Amino acid sequence: MALRDELLKSIWHAFTALDVDKSGKVSKSQLKVQDNFNRQDFNRMCWTLCARKNLNRTHLLISDEDAFKIWCIFNFLSEDKYPLAIVTEEIEYFLRKLTEAMGGSWVEERFEDYKLELCTKQQCLSAWEIITLVGTGTFSKGMDRQTLSMGITEVFHELILDVFKQGYMMKKGHKRKNWTERWFLLKPNSISYYVSEDLAEKKGDILLDGNCCVESLPDKEGKKCLFYVKCSDKSYEISASDKKRKQEWIQAIQTCISLLKLGRPAPHRESRQKRRELRQKQQAEQEELELRMKELQTANEDKQQELEAMRKKLEEAAANAAEEERRLLQTQTEQQDRYRVDLEREKMVRQEMEEQVAQKSTELEQYLQRVRELEDMYHRLEDALEEERSARQDEETVRRLQARLLEEEATKRAELEQIHLHQQRAISETEAEKQELEKEGTAKENALQAAMLQLEQLESERQGALEQYQDVMQKLEDAANNTRTWKHKVAHHEGLVRLIQPGSKGPQKITNWGPAAFTDAELSLRKKDWQERKNRPAQTQ
Repeated sequence: MALRDELLKSIWHAFTALDVDKSGKVSKSQLKVQDNFNRQDFNRMCWTLCARKNLNRTHLLISDEDAFKIWCIFNFLSEDKYPLAIVTEEIEYFLRKLTEAMGGSWVEERFEDYKLELCTKQQCLSAWEIITLVGTGTFSKGMDRQTLSMGITEVFHELILDVFKQGYMMKKGHKRKNWTERWFLLKPNSISYYVSEDLAEKKGDILLDGNCCVESLPDKEGKKCLFYVKCSDKSYEISASDKKRKQEWIQAIQTCISLLKLGRPAPHRESRQKRRELRQKQQAEQEELELRMKELQTANEDKQQELEAMRKKLEEAAANAAEEERRLLQTQTEQQDRYRVDLEREKMVRQEMEEQVAQKSTELEQYLQRVRELEDMYHRLEDALEEERSARQDEETVRRLQARLLEEEATKRAELEQIHLHQQRAISETEAEKQELEKEGTAKENALQAAMLQLEQLESERQGALEQYQDVMQKLEDAANNTRTWKHKVAHHEGLVRLIQPGSKGPQKITNWGPAAFTDAELSLRKKDWQERKNRPAQTQ
C-alpha cells in the first residue's frame, strides 16, 4: 500500500504536467507503457515530464540530479492529499537530516524564524518550493556545493533507497580465501557489495532474514576489527577499518535482522507513519475541539442565566470560603512555624555532624602522617643496620689479616730465637773452633740483621693493619651510635621496632702487638709455648 501511494504521487506530478488545459484529462498519445517496471526509472520518467515545465533553475546551487533526489524525498514525506504538499513538521525533519548529513549543526532559531514567515503565508510547501528552498542554500550557508550534494545523496539513500549504512570494508572470499576491499550497502533485507562506491559493478548480495545473526570475531590472519554475518546457506567474514565502524556495522545489521523478525518496516518509514498518525490524531482532536467549542458556546448561553441566579449563592459561598481560608491560613502559619523550628534543629545536628567529620578527618590525617614517619624511620634504620653489618664484615677481614701477620711474626721470632740458641751453643764450643764460629757468627749476624729487617717490615705491616682495624672500629662505633639514635627515635614513635644490637664485648687486652690482638686464652697458650721453647735449649746444654 505504501508503494502504491508513492507511485501515485509520481504519477500525479506527471499527469499534472501533461494536463496543459487543466481539464483533468491526458490524451493517450502522451502516455507510454513500459515493460520491465523499475521504481527508480519510473520516478525519473515522471520527473522528466514535470521538471521540464515546473523547475526554475535560476539561482539554484544544485544539479538536476540533486533536484530529482529532493523531488523523490518530497514525494516520500508529503501528505497523501492532492495537490501534494509537505507540512512544516516534515520540512523540519528533512532539513535536520540534511544538516546532519552535511556535518553541520542545526540552528533552531533560524528555522523558527522561517516557520513564522511560512505561517504568515501558508502552512506547507510544494515540491518546487522545497527544491528552491534547498537549492538556494537558505539552510546550508557556509557549505560548498559538493558538501550540499553529498548531504542530499545521503538523505536520498536513507529515505528513498532504504540504505541503513554504507562504506568500504574488507571481505574474505569463499573460494580463494583472500581479502578484498568492497563498497557495502546495507538495506532492510540485504547487504550488497560493489567494487567501488559508484555502484557500477555489483559483486554479490547477502540476503538477510530473521534467522541470520551477526557476531564479533577475534583478530586473526593479520586482520583486525573482524565480524561475520551467518546466514542459512553460508557465512561471510568482514573486516572494518576501526573498532567504532565495526560496532556501528554490527548494530546496524542486528537492527535489520530484528526488524525482519518482528515484521516491521524501516525505522524512517515507521517514524513517518507515526508522525502522520499523530498529525491526523491532532487534526481530529482539533476538529472535535472546535465542535465542542460550538457546543460549549451554546451551553454557555444557557448557563448564563443560571450563573446569574447562582451569583448570590456564590457571594455567600465566597464569604464562607473567605472564613475557611482564614482558618486554613492560620493553620498553615502554625505548620510553617513548626517546620521552621524542625529545620533549625536539623541544621544544628548537621553542623555538629560536619564538625565531627572534620575532626575525624584531621585525626586520620595525623595518624597517616605518623605511619608515614614510622615507615621512613624503618627504612633509615634498615640502612643503619646494613652499614653496621658491613662494618662488622670489614672488622672480621682486618682480624684475619692481623692474625696472619701475627702468625708470620711469631714464626720469624722463633727463627731468631733458634739462631740465638745456636749462637750460644757455638760460643760454648772449644776455643779452637772460635774463629770458625766467629765467621759463622758473622754470617748468622748478617742473617739476623736480615731477619730483623724482615721483622721491622712485618712490624710496619702490622702497624698498617692496626690502623685499618682502628678505622673499622671507628666505623663500627659510628654505626652503633647511629643505630642507638634510630632506636630512641623509633621507641619514641609508638615503640614498634626492636633493634638487633651487637653482643657485649669483654675488656680489651693491650699487648706489644696492639690492643685486643689476642683473647685471654690465646695469650695464655702463646705464653706457655714461648716458655717451653725458651727452656728447651737450656735443657739441651
